[in-house]
Amino acid sequence: MRILLDTCDFLWFISGDRSLPPSTQQAIQDPNNEIFLSVVSLWEITIKHALGRLPLPQTPDAYIPAQRERHGIQSLSLQEAVVKRLVKLPAIHRDPFDRILVCQAQEHDLHLASSDSLVAQYPVTLLP
Repeated sequence: MRILLDTCDFLWFISGDRSLPPSTQQAIQDPNNEIFLSVVSLWEITIKHALGRLPLPQTPDAYIPAQRERHGIQSLSLQEAVVKRLVKLPAIHRDPFDRILVCQAQEHDLHLASSDSLVAQYPVTLLP
């Protein structure tokens, strides 16, 4: 299975937060799955860290790639085709980062691991 992690699910995973559903943790740790973190999540984390809303042990530019690599999580870049999908996406969620993650999951045929109930309302394959 190919899985795109929502920003919160990624942060919960790397910090050992119990908010992460056990099924998501198992899917991330399953060596048969390909796990991705979008550069959009790095962007979101960087902004929240700069605003003082997300404390991290290091700056995001060092910490997030190191954690991604430590856990065997691949980076997913943002392509124009993904951004063009935003026009067709229903206005369910106001968070632009979550909206792009939905579009990336659709474009790349990925399961989206997200605990956000609004994300679940989109036409996207969620992690079971």
